[in-house]
Amino acid sequence: MRPPNFYAAAGLDRAGNRRKDVAWVAERLADPSTRFVPVWRNLNLVLSAEPSCVLLAAEEIAVFGAEPVLLGLRESRALFAVDLSAHERPLDVLSVGSQAEFVDLRRVGPLLARQEGSLLAYARGILWWHQRHRFCGVCSAATTSGEAGHVRTCSSPDCRAQHFPRTDPAVIMLVHDGERCLLGRQAIWPKGMHSTLAGFVEPGESLEEAVAREVMEETGIEVTDIAYHSSQPWPFPSSIMLGFHARALTTAIRVDPVELEDARWFERRQLLAHREDTDAFRLPRRDSIARRLIEDWLGR
Repeated sequence: MRPPNFYAAAGLDRAGNRRKDVAWVAERLADPSTRFVPVWRNLNLVLSAEPSCVLLAAEEIAVFGAEPVLLGLRESRALFAVDLSAHERPLDVLSVGSQAEFVDLRRVGPLLARQEGSLLAYARGILWWHQRHRFCGVCSAATTSGEAGHVRTCSSPDCRAQHFPRTDPAVIMLVHDGERCLLGRQAIWPKGMHSTLAGFVEPGESLEEAVAREVMEETGIEVTDIAYHSSQPWPFPSSIMLGFHARALTTAIRVDPVELEDARWFERRQLLAHREDTDAFRLPRRDSIARRLIEDWLGR
């Protein structure tokens, strides 16, 4: 069994069959063992010295009046996410010490225990969805949260449309021709960074079709032997990355300048010998599935 990718495998019972039970949810909220995962403007609360997530008790978050969203159960303890974004300086209210700070999860993700990173990603992702679905996409009326935060319902009696958390599927693929792999870079990325190709799945398209289309559109390369590798939640802001390996049928690169600044073939021995600290060339971040796809191909 492969180890899970970063931000996967939270070790939670998501308790999907209990979300509609209002009394049960109320009991969990009143239980003194219940803990809350705070998110502030898409940042997660962590201890910075040796990064770990900060969980709060009910009395610590009561002053904020934030609506909790059930994440699930871990060893019978309920965990809820709470959005503190309405408050300018939540750390001035919380008694969490000087070592705690709200940070971008991607800054500390590789340093966290896998279950902690996954929990924080889950909280960030579902609260981002709530922020952007306060109004109905059908009629524009206000929506209200239900089922412990896993549905929003239109308040208009003439509409009552229900909206559920959504994740955008994106394919990400390591294309190779045996001893070389194809990596590209976007101009906005850190200096020297190259990564695997990726793109969103379009309506009416299979994952394999999306892989072939994206590679062709971005680099002009035709691929075959498209094989699933693994997936990774990527709530930055709301994607699920579906990883593949694919073999190139052609090798002449034709870069789409709208999508990429550059794309090149890299030999296996070249990547194995690369230095991580150089601006001339660097691989994608360690918490990304792109890095995992490359390293697994190198390891083969």
